[in-house]
Amino acid sequence: MARVVRFHEHGGPEVLRIENLNIPALGRDEIQIRVKALGLNRAEALLRSGTYIQAPPLPSGLG
Repeated sequence: MARVVRFHEHGGPEVLRIENLNIPALGRDEIQIRVKALGLNRAEALLRSGTYIQAPPLPSGLG
């Protein structure tokens, strides 16, 4: 199970949700890493608000 930040509609920070998602089984040559932090930039804010050059499919995540 992984905790992810996603949005199901465009808008401000209030549309962000922390969700738990099942992780697919790893392949023989794959590893899993734990991410404790990530950096966000202006492009992520534009994606979330729906004003980026190309709108992402929903639901979508940041980072």
